[in-house]
This record gives sequence, structure tokens and C-alpha cells, in this order.
Amino acid sequence: MEVILKEDIANLGKMGEVVRVRDGYARNYLLPRGLVLIADKKNLKGFEHEKRVVASQKERVVKQAQTLAEKLSQVFLVIPVKTGEEGKLFGSVTNIDIEKALKAKGFEVERRKIHLPEPIKTLGDYEVPLRLGSDVAANLKVSVVSEEGHKASS
Repeated sequence: MEVILKEDIANLGKMGEVVRVRDGYARNYLLPRGLVLIADKKNLKGFEHEKRVVASQKERVVKQAQTLAEKLSQVFLVIPVKTGEEGKLFGSVTNIDIEKALKAKGFEVERRKIHLPEPIKTLGDYEVPLRLGSDVAANLKVSVVSEEGHKASS
């Protein structure tokens, strides 16, 4: 059976491609989940229009993500934390903490877009990678400082 992919599917193809799949796979898995359309003339014509609309929306989202990435690359976050002796943190700084600090500065970034390989457990300056879209990435500068030192300098 030939089907039109409505979205990217691993090991099958990218959105908009016409691929040949086994009838059972299409009937029992792909069609009920709304992942494909049967490739007939009517669906091919309608899907071409839908693909153009989706492409323009995707382009707009990418442009917004790029402008956000440019703004975020200029931002320098300072996150004050409680520390013990020798600069050891009580707990750690996670993507949730970074999300809250960004929100305080007026940036709406979901925490799952903040790719922190592991929680920050020591004081210092860090570059945190952000994945804002499929092709848009930015690095955020984060400085983790002790609350006592931060209050004294403020």
C-alpha cells in the first residue's frame, strides 16, 4: 500500500514523502494514529496544499526561535545558591532553576529545551546549551554564585 507521511517517522521517511508499506502496518498502526494518508489523487492534491501551509508555519517558528536564540546568547544569568564550606552547593542547579531564572528575566523557555548534561554542583561560570527548535541552538551563559557573596555585592 502506498501512503503519504503526515510527519517524520523513524526508519520510514520524512513528512510529505510517498512510501510503500505493508497493508497491515498501514491499517493497524499508521492510519489509526493519523500518521499517514492513503496515497490517492485526492489526498495527494490536498496534502500538497497542507504541506505548503505547514512549511510557512514552520518557517515562521524557526524565525522566532532564531531571534530568541540571538537574544538569549546576549543574556548572562546569575544564580545565587546556598553553599557550604569550600564552595560546595547544598543541592544542585538544574534546568528547572535555569528556567525560573530565565522567566524572571522575561524569557519563556521550556525546561526540556535546556540541555544540561548533568546538574551543576559547584560554583563557577557555565555555558548551557539550549535547543530552541530542530535546527536552532543557542548557548546561555550562567554564573553560579554563593548567596552570601551575591548579597554583599548587591
